[in-house]
Amino acid sequence: MDTSVNRPELLLVADAVAREKQIEREDVLVAMEQAIQKAGRAKYGHEKDIRAVIDRKSGEVKLSRWTEIVDSVENEETQIPVAIAKKFAPEKNVGDYLVDPLPPIDFGRIAAQTAKQVIVQKVREYERSKQFNEFKDRVGEIINGVVKRTEYGNLMVDLGRAEALLRRDECIPRENLKNGDRVRAYIYDVREEMRGPQIFLSRTHPGFLAKLFAQEVPEIYDGIIEIKAVSRDPGSRAKMAVISRDASIDPVGACVGMRGSRVQAVVAELQGEKIDIIPWSPNVATFVVNALAPAEVSKVVMDEEAGRVEVVVPDNQLSLAIGRRGQNVRLASQLTRWDIDILTEAEESERRQEEFRRKTGLFVAGLDVDDVIAGLLVQEGFETIEDLSAIEMEEIAAIEGFDENVAAELQRRANAHLERQAAEMEEKRIALGVSDDIAAFEIFSAKDLLALGEKGVKTLDDLADLAGDELVEILGAEVMTEEQANEVIMAARAHWFEGEEGGDNA
Repeated sequence: MDTSVNRPELLLVADAVAREKQIEREDVLVAMEQAIQKAGRAKYGHEKDIRAVIDRKSGEVKLSRWTEIVDSVENEETQIPVAIAKKFAPEKNVGDYLVDPLPPIDFGRIAAQTAKQVIVQKVREYERSKQFNEFKDRVGEIINGVVKRTEYGNLMVDLGRAEALLRRDECIPRENLKNGDRVRAYIYDVREEMRGPQIFLSRTHPGFLAKLFAQEVPEIYDGIIEIKAVSRDPGSRAKMAVISRDASIDPVGACVGMRGSRVQAVVAELQGEKIDIIPWSPNVATFVVNALAPAEVSKVVMDEEAGRVEVVVPDNQLSLAIGRRGQNVRLASQLTRWDIDILTEAEESERRQEEFRRKTGLFVAGLDVDDVIAGLLVQEGFETIEDLSAIEMEEIAAIEGFDENVAAELQRRANAHLERQAAEMEEKRIALGVSDDIAAFEIFSAKDLLALGEKGVKTLDDLADLAGDELVEILGAEVMTEEQANEVIMAARAHWFEGEEGGDNA
C-alpha cells in the first residue's frame, strides 16, 4: 500500500509564506509537518507517537507511527517490550524505535482547519522569534517609525517589520503625536513576553539625547569626543557633560557647532528643550562647578563618605544656582551623581560662626577657660575635649600664646573633665539597670550603653533578642555596621548554648 503522497503544492505554499513573512522556508515546512502530525494523531490516537516528514525536493508526505523498544512498558501507546519487538525486528535493541508507515491522511474540513491553525500559530512564533533576535541587539539605537494607533494614551509605532510601544510617560510633555506622524525614538528595552516580543521606545531617555548628538556631531560618532553623562528634564532643559580625546578639539564648541547649528538640530527634535553642554572633569569639585553653570560658585566642600557636596555661591547667584523649581541643581546632581546642597556666602558665614561659638562654648564649659583660649583651640582644629586629651602636650605648647605650663594645665583639665563625664555616665548606666555583662562589650561606649538602657536593652538576653538592624537603629549607622551588630548579638547568645555540648556527650 502506498504510504506517501506527493504534494508539490506544499512546497509552493511554503515558499510563498516564507517570502511574505520573511522567515526561513525550513521553518514553514517544519510548521507544516507539525500540523500534519497533529491531524494524524487526531485520526490514529492522540497518545500515539505519530510523525510526519515532508520531502524538501518533491513535497512527498510520509506519515509513520514510532514505538520505543523498552525493557518495562510504562505507556502501551508509545512503547513495546523488547521480547515482542525482537519478533518483528531482530536487529533492534532497547532504546531503538519500530517505525510503522501509515496511509496518508485524507484531510477533511475539520482536519484541514486544525492543520491551518497549527501552521498559522507556528509561523507567527517563528516570525516573533525572528523579530526578537533582530531587535534585541539594537537596544540603545535610535529608530524611525510611523504612529499606527493609540491605545489608552500609549502609541503603537510601526517600524516596518515590527511594532513598538511608545508609552505616554516616555513621550516629551506637551508633544502631540497623531496617527500617521513619523517619529524618531530610542529603543531602551526589548523583552520576550507572553504575547510575543515587545519593543519599548522612549523620547525622554537620556540616551536619546546622546544618540541625537552622535548623529549630528561627527567627532562623537568617531569617538574623538565622548559623552560622559546626560541628565534631562524632558521638554524643558538638559545637561550634557563631554570630554575630548584630542586636546586640539574643544568638545563644547564641537557639539554646539557653527552658530549653534548642531545643537539647534537636537533642540528642534526635542521640542525646544534647552541644552547646557559642559566640559566633564575627573575632579569632582570642578565637575560640580561646571554642572551648576551658568551660576558662579565661590566654594565647594565635599563629604565623600556621605556622597554629598556643599556648594557656596554669592548671595545674588542663589536663585540662578537653584534654578526654576530647583531644576538647575537637580539636573546638576543627576549629572554628577552627587547630592548637592547650595548655601549663600552669608548663610555659610553665619553657619561657620555658629559652629565656632558651639565649639568654643564646649571648651569654656568643659575646661573652665575664657573665650580667648577656647577660640585659639578651635582655630587650631580641636573639635572636642577628647581631641585635646589624646594629642601630645608639645603640640599644644606650640600654639602661639601657649607654653608648656598652659599645655599641661589644659590637658589636666581635659582629662579631669573626661573622668567626671565617664563617672556620671557610669552612674546613669547603673541607674538604668544596664548589666555589667553588656558593659563588658568593648565595642560599646558609655554613650552607647545609655542609649541601650533607654531602649530597654539591659541584660544579655535583651541584647540577644535583638535583630542586627534593630541594634543599628538604636545606636546609629555611624556607630556600627549591621555586620558588626550581628556579631555582637551572636556573642550575646553564646550563653544560651553553654553546656549543650556536654549534655549531648552525656
